[in-house]
Amino acid sequence: MPIRNDRARWGTVSQLLHWLIALMVFAQIALALIFKQLRPGPELFALIGAHKSLGLAILVVVVIRLIWRWFNPVPDLPTTLKPYERFLARFTHGALYFLLIAMPVTGWLGSAALGFPIRWFNLFQVPNPIAKNVALGHALFFTHSILAFALGAVLILHIAAALRHHWVLKDDTLRRMLPGFVPKS
Repeated sequence: MPIRNDRARWGTVSQLLHWLIALMVFAQIALALIFKQLRPGPELFALIGAHKSLGLAILVVVVIRLIWRWFNPVPDLPTTLKPYERFLARFTHGALYFLLIAMPVTGWLGSAALGFPIRWFNLFQVPNPIAKNVALGHALFFTHSILAFALGAVLILHIAAALRHHWVLKDDTLRRMLPGFVPKS
């Protein structure tokens, strides 16, 4: 299986980064839903710490994915797509990248502004890039929560489009992001 992308499929590295990000994002959603149900205490604070650590890990992996994408061809969209579908595909991917960067950045800056340090998986403390500012911290966490809903909507659109391509249009759009796919010659 090729490591690099080509015009027909995503390579192994892109696939690995895609599915790693997907797994981490769904873990983030689960953590957020769980800690919203808990009262303040050690369990809640541990889950919030895991959420922050995982968010920063997502930021790093997304940046790596963008760098990898910069140096690799992007597989062509199916020729059967209408112009508005091509626009939606590009817009959705751009929105995903924007949100996958904006979410952890607003969380990190919000924590810093509220004076809450982040210990990345209890290995080291992440530097606070801004000074304490409670009003700014609340505004950043409000933005973080709005972005979470936007990310949820774009993820639903992305998944629905992949399933539509697979089950309705019966093209290779989803399969080319799966290990072992060999394009038709």
